[in-house]
Amino acid sequence: DKAPLSKSLLLVPSAISVLLTLLFQHYQKFFAYNLQAIKEDFQIWRLVCGRTICLDLKDTFCSSLLIYNFRIFERRYGSRKFSSFLLGAWVLSALFDLLIVEITQYIFDITINSLPSGFLGPVFALFVPFYSSIPRVQVAQVLGHFSITNKTLVYILGLQLLTSGSYIWILALSGLVSGICYNSSILKVHQILCVPSGVAKIFSWTLEPIFSSAEPTNEVRVGMGATVDIQRQQRMEQLDRQIMMSQVAQMRRQRQQQGGMINWNRLFPPLRQRHNANYQDHRPSEQDTPPPTEVSEEQVARLMEMGFSRGDALEALRASNNDLNVATNFLLQH
Repeated sequence: DKAPLSKSLLLVPSAISVLLTLLFQHYQKFFAYNLQAIKEDFQIWRLVCGRTICLDLKDTFCSSLLIYNFRIFERRYGSRKFSSFLLGAWVLSALFDLLIVEITQYIFDITINSLPSGFLGPVFALFVPFYSSIPRVQVAQVLGHFSITNKTLVYILGLQLLTSGSYIWILALSGLVSGICYNSSILKVHQILCVPSGVAKIFSWTLEPIFSSAEPTNEVRVGMGATVDIQRQQRMEQLDRQIMMSQVAQMRRQRQQQGGMINWNRLFPPLRQRHNANYQDHRPSEQDTPPPTEVSEEQVARLMEMGFSRGDALEALRASNNDLNVATNFLLQH
C-alpha cells in the first residue's frame, strides 16, 4: 500500500530474471554487465540492461527482500522523491563503478572485465537513509549480550547479498558512496539528478494504477516486520504500548485536575532533569531552571508515523534530549 514504485521494482525485474534463467538463457548475454564492452566497444546500452536485471537468482531474491523492506521510504517521502533518490543513486553508482574498477587495476594490477548484473547499486545506496533515519528498536536479546533489533534482518540480507559474488563489493561500495552523496546533498546532486514533475505525473497516470494496492482493512499496521514472527511481536508491542499510553493519559488527567504535572522523574529517571514539586520541596530559581529543550519536528513526525500521539512524542523527545532511539524505546517499553 502507498508504494507502487517499490511494488514494480519487486515484481518486474524479478519476473524477467526468472524468465531469463529458466526459459530464455540465450538472451542473458544482453543483460551482462560487461565493462570491457562498454569501454572498448562503446556499448553504453549495457549500463542500462546490465544494471537493471539480475542474472543470479540468489541476488534477485535478496535484492527483492531488501526493496520490500525499503518501501517505507516511498511511503515516507512519496513516489517522486523516492524515484529521484533511486535515479540519482543509479547514475552516481555507475560512475563510481568505473572509477573503482580503474583504481583497482592501477593499484593492484587486477583487470576486471565484468561485474554482477542487477539493480544493486541503488539497493545498497538505500542502506544510507535506512541507517541514519530509521529508529533502532530492540526486539530480543541473545545470550544476554547480542541485541536483535527491527533492523537486524535487513543488515543480514545486505551481508548475504554482499557475499554472493566475487566483485559485488565494488557495487556495494559504489552504492554506499552514491547514497551518501545524494543523502547529504553534496554538490547539490539531489537538485540535478531528480525526476521532473511532468514525468512523475505521466507515470502516476499510466503505471501507478497498475501497481497500486488498496490499503488492507483486516490487518493492523505492523511497521517494518518482514516475517510472521516479527509482525506478531510488533502487534504485542503495539497492544502493550496502547495500554501504557492510556495509563499515562489517565495519570496526566488526574495531575491536571489536582493542578500538578506528571512526575516524569518517576517514569523516566535517567533522562528527565526537570525540577518540580514532586522532585523537590522548594521552588527553583529562574537561574537554576534549565531552558526547555528544542524538539525537532522531523523526529516528532517519525514517532507519530510509528503510532504515537504528538503529545507523547514531544514529552519523550524532551525527556531524552532529542535522542530518537531512546525516546522510541521508552515509548515502546512504557
